[in-house]
Amino acid sequence: MSKSSGLTINIDGAARGNPGPAAFAYVITRDGELLSEEAGCLGPATNNLAEYTALVRALEKAAELGDGRLLIRSDSELLVKQMNGLYRVKNPQLKILYDQAQELRDQFVSVSIVHVRRADNRDADRLCNEALDGVRESAEPAARTSPQKGIQERAVACLRSAAAAWARGDPAAPTPEQVWEQIREILAED
Repeated sequence: MSKSSGLTINIDGAARGNPGPAAFAYVITRDGELLSEEAGCLGPATNNLAEYTALVRALEKAAELGDGRLLIRSDSELLVKQMNGLYRVKNPQLKILYDQAQELRDQFVSVSIVHVRRADNRDADRLCNEALDGVRESAEPAARTSPQKGIQERAVACLRSAAAAWARGDPAAPTPEQVWEQIREILAED
C-alpha cells in the first residue's frame, strides 16, 4: 500500500447531557485498512469539547503515523465550519482545543475536514458510545495484545481525562481522590 493515498480519519465526540459525561473517539484508516482507533471518557464536558478532543487526539496519532495527507470526517457541522474558517470560535475552552488542532494541522502537507452524516460516521460513533457505556476505555489495537498494557492505558486515559478537565478549569472536574478511586478500580480488575 502506498502512503500517497493518505489517511482517512473519522472522529466523534459525545456528551450525555450538555454538559454531562463525555467521550471522544477516532478511527484512522488507509485504503480501508484500520491503522488505529481510540476511544476514551472525558468526565463532564460539552459535546463540542468532546468533538474537539477527538480531533486533537486523532491529529496527534496521525502525526505519529507519519502520513502527510489527511481526510478528516466529522458529523459535527460546527467543528467542520470552525476548522475551515467559516465560523469563529468564541468559547474560550473550545478556543484552546481549536488552537491545538490548528497547530497540529500545520504539520501536514494537506488536511481536508469534511462534514458527514452520522450514518457515515458509524465506527467512531459506536466507539464513542462504547466508551460512555463503560464497555471501552481505550481502544488502541496494540493494547488488546497485552492485558497489562490495557490496564496501563486505561489508567493513563483516566489521568488524561482528569488533567484535561482540570486544565479547562471545569468546576465539575473530578477531585484527585476521585481519580485515585477510578485508578484503584482499574487496577483491581487485573
